Amino acid sequence: MSEKEKINKDKLPKHVAIIMDGNGRWAKQKGAERIFGHENGVKSVRETVEAAAEIGVEYLTLYAFSTENWNRPKEEVDALMELLVHTISAETPTLNKNNIRLQAIGDLKSLPGNCHSELQEAIEKTKNNSRTTLILALSYSSRWEITNAVKQIAEKVENKTLKASEITEETINQHLCTSDFPEPELMIRTSGEYRISNFLLWQLAYAELYFTEKLWPDFNKEEFYKAIISFQNRERRFGKISEQLYS
Repeated sequence: MSEKEKINKDKLPKHVAIIMDGNGRWAKQKGAERIFGHENGVKSVRETVEAAAEIGVEYLTLYAFSTENWNRPKEEVDALMELLVHTISAETPTLNKNNIRLQAIGDLKSLPGNCHSELQEAIEKTKNNSRTTLILALSYSSRWEITNAVKQIAEKVENKTLKASEITEETINQHLCTSDFPEPELMIRTSGEYRISNFLLWQLAYAELYFTEKLWPDFNKEEFYKAIISFQNRERRFGKISEQLYS
């Protein structure tokens, strides 16, 4: 029996988030430049998106480029941006063919002009798709996002359009980049690192975490299915005890 056949379609996480880690190390193992790893990571992105759509995961968020990644060597950043533009352009027809909607979160205005315009064009072209929503986290960090949300809320309090006493968790949710999406129920990180790395800190509060030793370019559909199965074998209590869940 394949891993896919073991999945219970009635217990799928609605939203899966992934930290795609290990491209550079994978390239180093091959004796190649880091960008070679990023290029091969695109195949894993394609497989993972297809796998999510095939089994019925409604939302998939991929941590593609963090705000901290701008501090990498200029040649790597430039190559990554060029790869991003090419990939988005090349994959848009496939997204439409598979009824997948593209969205993005992060400080998108900080992206190079051609990258930003290509991204917006792809978002527009796929906006009516409804099978799965693919969310790219680009120039994103959770601390940036939360700081930005706090500034927006503070400005409303200052302008007297919101009272401090009225601020709730939902108020914060509404000012985050992810306000239009449900919170992830499962977060996957590849490459054997056990960190969240400034990714969706608020949204992952109740998510199940799954770590794999696989480097991102080696991550495929079967590995994605294994993560889903692990999720389905866990008991999600949300502060309750087991007896309360089944009483």
